[in-house]
Amino acid sequence: MSAVPACPERGAHVTAPESPQPADVPDDDKSHVPPMTTRVVIAEDEALIRLDLKEMLEEEGYSVVGEAGDGEQAVELAREHRPDLVILDVKMPKLDGISAAEKIAEESIAPVLMLTAFSQRDLVERARDAGAMAYLVKPFSKSDVVPAIEMAVSRFTELKELEREVADLSLRLETRKLVDRAKSVLQTQYGLTEPAAFRWIQKTSMDRRMSMQQVAQAVIDDAEEKKASKG
Repeated sequence: MSAVPACPERGAHVTAPESPQPADVPDDDKSHVPPMTTRVVIAEDEALIRLDLKEMLEEEGYSVVGEAGDGEQAVELAREHRPDLVILDVKMPKLDGISAAEKIAEESIAPVLMLTAFSQRDLVERARDAGAMAYLVKPFSKSDVVPAIEMAVSRFTELKELEREVADLSLRLETRKLVDRAKSVLQTQYGLTEPAAFRWIQKTSMDRRMSMQQVAQAVIDDAEEKKASKG
């Protein structure tokens, strides 16, 4: 088992995982079964797509607690129901999905999953900047929906954890960048899923009494040292 180099701030060492272990990381490969009923608000101006999406979600065990045909109604429903997830179409009347996502993100109500018929990079970046945690390109199937939902919820949970750990906004953004890089390393080197990689960082942080920023930096430093040693 390889040791990650000491963090310069405290000189603490982190032991990198050889492979995902059930005791350390929950099994992400099991069939999707929501641990409890996940409450969802759907906003889509096309009624047929909205109905299809609702059926997909309910078949997977989710509970649709609100449906909207425009962005303004979506924000109102999100405020009223405080759901676990809000799914927004990008193009809607009264208030578009990106503007609605901004309002929901500002109030930290719930993670947002964006639906779009376009996959242009600028639109994806606008949605991300607005606070969307993940997006789906239409047309989509049930097999696309569940992973996207899990990604949105997982990223929102990560964001809340970082908010609790880091009060300063600029430092929080820097920490998030480091954590994202460290997750990528753990995914590549140890075959962890993105949520499992975050949980490993979080668990190591608690076990070693280090900040997540320190753990993430240690993982990155270790990966760079290994790369340099290979020449």
